[in-house]
Amino acid sequence: MKKYWLFKSEPDVFSIDNLIKLPESSSTWEGIRNYQARNSLRDDVSIGDEVFFYHSRIDPIGIVGTMEVIKNGYPDHFSFDKKSKYYDIKSKKENPTWFMVDVKFQRKFKNIIPLSELRKHFELSKMVLLQKGSRLSIQPVTESEFKFIMDNLST
Repeated sequence: MKKYWLFKSEPDVFSIDNLIKLPESSSTWEGIRNYQARNSLRDDVSIGDEVFFYHSRIDPIGIVGTMEVIKNGYPDHFSFDKKSKYYDIKSKKENPTWFMVDVKFQRKFKNIIPLSELRKHFELSKMVLLQKGSRLSIQPVTESEFKFIMDNLST
């Protein structure tokens, strides 16, 4: 059964435009170092799931487009690479700590959908992103939230 997600990325690290420029407009989604987000990548995110690409730490922050998951969670090999900024001495190949998925670009919105705009809609009031203290880089989105945003806010 298809699920829906919101993945956050700082655009100076990896933006939707970076994804578009990659071969076949696909990439690993690596470097997640939060256990709850890791659990989602490892256990819940699946091939065919649809994902909002969210730019964080920029003004304005918000949803900039969509992606599709094209490979289920697998060990984040960067955690084993001593030269990588994502290296984790505790993560072992035989018992990996961190996981990643592969994603493929679907659509870039003409205009960003800012967080401030998302907050205006009652239909989105229960969205994980809009809950106080919500900082996870990998968040579930309900099907109705996803469809509302796509039908009413995306351009």
